[in-house]
Amino acid sequence: MKMKIKNKNINRGAALVSLFFTVLFFILISRFMYIQLNGEVDGQVLAAIAEEKYSEKRIIEARRGSIFDRNGLSIAQDTSAYTVVAILDESLTVQEDKPRHVIDPLDSAKKLAPLLNMEVAEVEEILTKDKKQVEFGSNGRDISHSLKQKIEDLELPGIAFIRDYKRYYPSGTFASNVVGYAQKVYDEEDPTKVELIGQLGLEKSLDSYLKEKDGFMTYKSDKKGFRLPDAKEQITAPENGNDIYLTIDQKIQTFLEDAMNNVIEEYEPEKIIGIVADPKTGEILAMGTRPSFDPNIRNISNYLNDAISYRFEPGSTMKIFTLAAAIEEGVYNGDDRFHSGSYPIKGGKPIQDHNKVGWGTISFLEGVQRSSNVGFAILANEKLGTDRLEQYLGRFGLTEPTGIELEGEVNSTINFKWERDKISTAFGQGSAITPIQQIQAATAIANNGKMMQPYVIDQIVDHDTNEVIEDHEPVIKGNPISEKTAQSVLEILRTVVSPTENGTGKLYNIEGYEVAGKTGTAQIPDPEGGYLTGHGNNIFSFLGMAPKDNPRLIVYIAVQQPKLKGFEVSGAEPVSKIFNPVMKNSLQYLNIEPEEQKETEQAKVDKLGFELSGFEDESVNKVTDRLVEKSIVPVVLGNGTQVIQQLPNEGVFALPGDKVFLKTSGDVSMPDMTGWSFRDLNRYSNLSKVILEVEGNGYVTTQSIKPGTILKEKDLLKVKLSPPYNNTTEEEEKVEDSKKESE
Repeated sequence: MKMKIKNKNINRGAALVSLFFTVLFFILISRFMYIQLNGEVDGQVLAAIAEEKYSEKRIIEARRGSIFDRNGLSIAQDTSAYTVVAILDESLTVQEDKPRHVIDPLDSAKKLAPLLNMEVAEVEEILTKDKKQVEFGSNGRDISHSLKQKIEDLELPGIAFIRDYKRYYPSGTFASNVVGYAQKVYDEEDPTKVELIGQLGLEKSLDSYLKEKDGFMTYKSDKKGFRLPDAKEQITAPENGNDIYLTIDQKIQTFLEDAMNNVIEEYEPEKIIGIVADPKTGEILAMGTRPSFDPNIRNISNYLNDAISYRFEPGSTMKIFTLAAAIEEGVYNGDDRFHSGSYPIKGGKPIQDHNKVGWGTISFLEGVQRSSNVGFAILANEKLGTDRLEQYLGRFGLTEPTGIELEGEVNSTINFKWERDKISTAFGQGSAITPIQQIQAATAIANNGKMMQPYVIDQIVDHDTNEVIEDHEPVIKGNPISEKTAQSVLEILRTVVSPTENGTGKLYNIEGYEVAGKTGTAQIPDPEGGYLTGHGNNIFSFLGMAPKDNPRLIVYIAVQQPKLKGFEVSGAEPVSKIFNPVMKNSLQYLNIEPEEQKETEQAKVDKLGFELSGFEDESVNKVTDRLVEKSIVPVVLGNGTQVIQQLPNEGVFALPGDKVFLKTSGDVSMPDMTGWSFRDLNRYSNLSKVILEVEGNGYVTTQSIKPGTILKEKDLLKVKLSPPYNNTTEEEEKVEDSKKESE
């Protein structure tokens, strides 16, 4: 009887177990069918999860657009750099005799710290963190190839490098407040996320054009990340940033930078502002200020571009435009006479000449030459009328910003409320304007009455297709005066500079060139009221145009509060030490010869070289023969028989010894670049498509690719430049290199 009850219980339990597994089976089948039909689990798409798990993505880096001068010389570019990392994970070391992690933090710190410009304790603290891998902050980022080599020579276990790139400015302090700078911005939450962003100048205002967009490549992989056999790649191409071509000319900008440096060293002024423009087009050929900075190290003390952001009472350079208005209105007669010295103002302080006593009764022409405030007060108040003068301020563009494509331009402050301010504005006191407004107004004087808008961007070009995205053309802003008036003003301003008895601008006379211009001495407001006093407490300036008969250049220089050594030294001295070499060197660079040295066209060609024609589709042999005849050095890329591309381009004037690069079809072999300039390297790189990495300044001394090697597109070429006539010893060079790398 008991046996029957036991069997009955067993059967019942088996039935319950069977029922349980049957229900579970149907639940699983139902769940499986649901997943098959919907492809989701808890709202997540399984296909997407699988794609993410078994797909690998590799970033294809794009490069930020470059900034070039008008001739294609690089001003800002991306260049290779490295980030130092330390591996602290002991598990990565498989063989004890070949450690792959940092084994002695203190010893490594002592050796690394001097090279990274860090304290030993600071480096040791980083190397003892409880992490698998660490970096060294900004000191370990963007290091050069030479510093990387020095660290590698230490043979420190666990010290490795990540290849990267950085923004590089080959010319250092060079139109820095115009170009600005870009730097990497790291994500605070994820330091691996980094973006190169413009922070100042054109790098900031044109960031949307210069900005790159990385591409990527995806492929199928196993769960360990290894690529599956025959896995197809899906590539999204990178989008490089657009290239910017400026109107700035590297040669003329260098003339300006060098001259400003010399005056900074000798006179230690508070500020310098320099602008060189082409009056026929409005193109800015050079623009510089002091203080300035090197965008590679960003030693910035002034974030403003004073050429467009600093308005001040201009002083007597303003008389140029008052004179032009009076001539245009027919109220100026140079032979008319007036009594100089003082001019009474009803209900106000009288206007005085700069020497307080004047020169007796003189002609208005002599008044211009001597820069008589009284003479211009009479012109403005009695002959022209201040209401009419105000109209001409507007016609000359002095009442609104010029619209130059630079961030931070400010407008003038024209004070026409009080009678004295109205009259004082005629000779540059009472109202404040910017240097760039004066440049724009002066184009009307130098360009037959047509006033040109200043601009600094020539073209924006797609880096990958060479398609021109924006092409900036000259813009006529107005016609404030006639051609006849413009010529009359130039003739009168020439007498200010020519070495006559009365001219205040004799220091700016350049032998062989007829310079027309006007000096300026601006007062500086005192924060406590009134104006600063004392010898040198002014802004001294000169606005000059040359050659007088057909001005090709306008140069404006202003120097604020130079330290003048003795009362016999005038404020014009430091200004002339910038203006004169800049104007003279620039005119000669543009092949505008001194009057007494003009030669026949053929003599000039035989002596100086010749203007390049277009060589495309011509025979390489014939082109090279013609170049050699003119003492030009042809550099042929490829082994084809016909020229397909050239640099410099057609129309550029080549001098004896210059290199002309001729690209043909076929393999391109590496030449011996010893002695090449940075400009030559850039041109070769543009035609050969090699990636250029430059260290130092001067001329090529070493190159990473041996001469004769067949090149492939995007090969990395590393070159070292050194100044000529370097007499330093090898030991001194090592010390100097160490200092530079530390900086």
